Amino acid sequence: MEIIYAAEPDSIASLISDYTRCPVSPAELEVAEDPGETGSFYIDWNFNHYTLKPDGTIFQRAKIE
Repeated sequence: MEIIYAAEPDSIASLISDYTRCPVSPAELEVAEDPGETGSFYIDWNFNHYTLKPDGTIFQRAKIE
């Protein structure tokens, strides 16, 4: 389990790189706080959409407009 202490672009890019097994640059990410859960983030990368939970869990989600 990898606990997220701060939402640093480099850290989030590294986590997404590990999850997708593709190199991800911090500049390629759009990160927004999840208003429904403190410490959780929505991450958009290219055409993929992820949620990062406070405990470090990442899962792919459908984009909700």
